Amino acid sequence: MKALDELLEVMARLRDPDTGCPWDVQQRFATIAPYTIEEAYEVADAIQRQDIADLRDELGDLLFQVVFHSRIAEEAGHFAFSDVAAGIRDKIVRRHPHVFRDPDQCHDAESQTASWEAIKAEERARKFGQDDQPVSALADVGLALPGLLRAVKLTRRAARVGFDWPDARGVFDKIREELEELEAELAEPVADEERVEEELGDLLFAAANLARHLKVDPESALRRANAKFESRFRHMETALAARGQSLDSVDFDAREAAWEEAKRAERSDGGATR
Repeated sequence: MKALDELLEVMARLRDPDTGCPWDVQQRFATIAPYTIEEAYEVADAIQRQDIADLRDELGDLLFQVVFHSRIAEEAGHFAFSDVAAGIRDKIVRRHPHVFRDPDQCHDAESQTASWEAIKAEERARKFGQDDQPVSALADVGLALPGLLRAVKLTRRAARVGFDWPDARGVFDKIREELEELEAELAEPVADEERVEEELGDLLFAAANLARHLKVDPESALRRANAKFESRFRHMETALAARGQSLDSVDFDAREAAWEEAKRAERSDGGATR
């Protein structure tokens, strides 16, 4: 593909130690990784905003990150972009035997998902297996994942081997239990900061597990909640400023009234109703 070949050539020129860009030349895997994560989130943001033009641009930025990492690896003699592309091609073909080898193997999405997970389990066994040592069901759940996403993946893996509540009601009970434990810790004459953090972490973990049971992406749900809060907060600021006031110049009751006003304005605009 011409455009991709040209992109690879651009990356090679940027990394040329004699004529390239000084900033690009000095980068390494670790220094580029934060940008890679940022670009992935910007792709997700464009999707949530349904901005197709921005999605195209953000996907390009993310592709550039893959090209950048691949170039660094190629210079070190590890692998090249073509190896990355071939690797993911082979993996996808291997995990879709019903498409590429045996069309009669899977007849619906549920059976395909079961086949996919079985193949991934075999891959983990080959990758992480040791003599006389079982491979953990939690093997290869990335440590660098965002906390909520990793909690969902950990509980999903555990559920596949039967460690799960039969339905969401058990998770609701667990959330109440964790909230009570957090409240109890905070009720102590001198709260232990480490214990407070631990109990709050347990509460967030349970909330992420609930999201899995409800088939809701907790990261997406939290991003929407953030956007809703930001919209309401900015409305408060604007409304108060129109009256010659500011949030830090009015009392609690006035702030609450401004917040309710922002919620009513949101409802009238067709937004959330909570």
